[in-house]
Amino acid sequence: MKLISAHIEDLRTLYINDLKKALDMEEKITKALHGMIDRVTNPELRTALSNHFQETRGHVTKVQALLRRDATEDSSKSCKIIGSLTSEASDTAEDVTNPAVRDIALIGAAQQIEHYEIAIYGTLRRWAEILGLSDDVTVLKSIEAEEGKADKTLSDIAGTVNSMAAAA
Repeated sequence: MKLISAHIEDLRTLYINDLKKALDMEEKITKALHGMIDRVTNPELRTALSNHFQETRGHVTKVQALLRRDATEDSSKSCKIIGSLTSEASDTAEDVTNPAVRDIALIGAAQQIEHYEIAIYGTLRRWAEILGLSDDVTVLKSIEAEEGKADKTLSDIAGTVNSMAAAA
């Protein structure tokens, strides 16, 4: 049940509202990635998640900067979807006992998160274009590209890890 309404009446307000959710999303993903890195056994996957952890910390900083410039504050607003996705990833990591199977389960969970991020940043980028926020467009496009690269890296690693899990 929603107690307080955001009173979104125009695209700019919607854009700021969703930027705040993107900040919360990145903060939650930072925490989730830390836990995922601790649970994986495949060295290539561990490296990929560690690298993306650093990128994600950078995304937090970038979104905070956008909010300070566009909304004069960098507070977040709860992103309910990413909370569910990260919780699901954590539950899966705890439930799967075979390390090879856990690795592929975590790849799947991480890719679900990446796909959501790609959708969010694509939407925010398009809204920034409509609003004429060219500096924001540049930042959002770079974050979106990094999320796409992380997804591709996970897909590449999955080819090897899936075979190992199938043999286990």
